[in-house]
Amino acid sequence: MAEPSFLTAVRESYGTVAADYVERVPPPSAMHPLSRAMPAGFAELVRTAALGPVADLGCGPGRVTAHLAGLGVSVFGVDLSPRMVGLARRAHPGLRFTEGSMTALETGDGELGGILAWYSTHHTPPRWLPDVFAEFHRTLAPGGRLLWGDYVGDEPLRPTHGYGRPVSYESYLLPLDRMAGLLEQAGLVVTARLEQEPGGRANRPHACLLARKPETP
Repeated sequence: MAEPSFLTAVRESYGTVAADYVERVPPPSAMHPLSRAMPAGFAELVRTAALGPVADLGCGPGRVTAHLAGLGVSVFGVDLSPRMVGLARRAHPGLRFTEGSMTALETGDGELGGILAWYSTHHTPPRWLPDVFAEFHRTLAPGGRLLWGDYVGDEPLRPTHGYGRPVSYESYLLPLDRMAGLLEQAGLVVTARLEQEPGGRANRPHACLLARKPETP
């Protein structure tokens, strides 16, 4: 079966921009205090529940993966781009990073205590999001947590350049209520939300959703 074209575009584009991404994107320590607070709360919840490891999906160069590990979380990273995975492995040799797609995770049912999807779903066409969120539900243990964070809006974006290099991916910004509804449709219960207006390095509204897989169907 042929790979969806959007996955090919994301893989190739992030392979092109990988080194520039590392240079231009600040580390978690430089995030807005509210943006740091949500991963910190997520880390405490999954660490306390001890239901399994956390998968950082779309981990890029592994900085946020390492940040969670520093908060005491058992975590590994998954990214579509081999170059990003290579950078993550070199920068954080004590952590596990693998190539993979969140559309079809190589993880068994109920194996994960948590999933982090941190600014990693906006390249996914909206019609694919139900499949992605179904994978989140499948792989989370009952009681497991999801932290989703990304830009929000109501428009598709078709950039020609990213991080100073040519890219072929597209971005799809959706309203926060729609993202919450899609998670709920996948069987995940949204327990907290944070929406922030543009400011600092963020030139668009962005938001976080914390969700939980019910312990009983």
